[in-house]
Amino acid sequence: MGGHFAARLAAAGHEVSIVVRGAALAAIRARGLTLLSGPERLDVRVKASDDPADLGHQDLVISTLKSSSLHVLAEGVQPLLAPDTPVVFAQNGIPWWYTHGLPQSPLLPRLRWLDPGGALEEHVGLRRTIGGVIFSSNEVMEPGVVRNDSPEYNALFVGEPDRSESDRIVKLRTILADARLASPSHHDLREVLWRKLIANMTVSVLCMITGQTAREAVEDPIFGDTVPRLMAEAVAIAAAQGYSIPPMPPGYRAPDHKPSLLQDFLLGRTLEMDALVKAPMAFARAAGLASPTLDMLGALAQRLAANAGLYRPVAAAG
Repeated sequence: MGGHFAARLAAAGHEVSIVVRGAALAAIRARGLTLLSGPERLDVRVKASDDPADLGHQDLVISTLKSSSLHVLAEGVQPLLAPDTPVVFAQNGIPWWYTHGLPQSPLLPRLRWLDPGGALEEHVGLRRTIGGVIFSSNEVMEPGVVRNDSPEYNALFVGEPDRSESDRIVKLRTILADARLASPSHHDLREVLWRKLIANMTVSVLCMITGQTAREAVEDPIFGDTVPRLMAEAVAIAAAQGYSIPPMPPGYRAPDHKPSLLQDFLLGRTLEMDALVKAPMAFARAAGLASPTLDMLGALAQRLAANAGLYRPVAAAG
């Protein structure tokens, strides 16, 4: 996703810097960054380094790190930050900032464990933070080459944690739209977040366990009753937070794409179990909701990830 954003923004004329490591860094320095999207091919040059100090202060930072890797951003982001540089957290699942700015409610779980030690709040802070929700399917084909599997629609919804319509949000939406990344206006980013999360906490987790694409899992007759039950439980959790989100309509065709959770599992990357599985379950418990199908799916996914050395369970208290 980071490569996709960087290529679009660079092609739109912006000076783009990226923090990247290993083979991808070598390839981008040697040949540039390539985005393949349907029949379109974008070849761009960007400034790339594995050391944020080489890149200096930025007007805007967009983090596309998985929630499980955000400690890396907390440790290294300072060289990129001028006094007013905002940071967009474009990620899946429940974000570390979710409860900030919301009135206290027994329906809200305590989620401080999503920011262990308070490192993100300390080194980035809520003043800089902009929330982001991605609707885009991408795969790394080889170092420095990203294929976009959803050329018909790619979007980054952005919003302030306190729901305000700030000048910087309006400006950012314009920048994204000019780079051909849709960024529609909306009242509450958390509603968009739950709309995306309902698919991630159900079908994406199922795909990680089965190795199927989203379409294969949804249309598999073996899961004929299972997928609707997963969806119904997820929709009920969102509804308890005040968000009425319809489940998949009959006949819906899911994308024939490997969700990022499955891609990460196959590539041996650390998995986002806390943001995609444990945090939604914390909302269910806080609301007093029974979610037996999701509970079993989440438990199987966590054990599979832990057995592969891709997830270390943490306590979900506090």
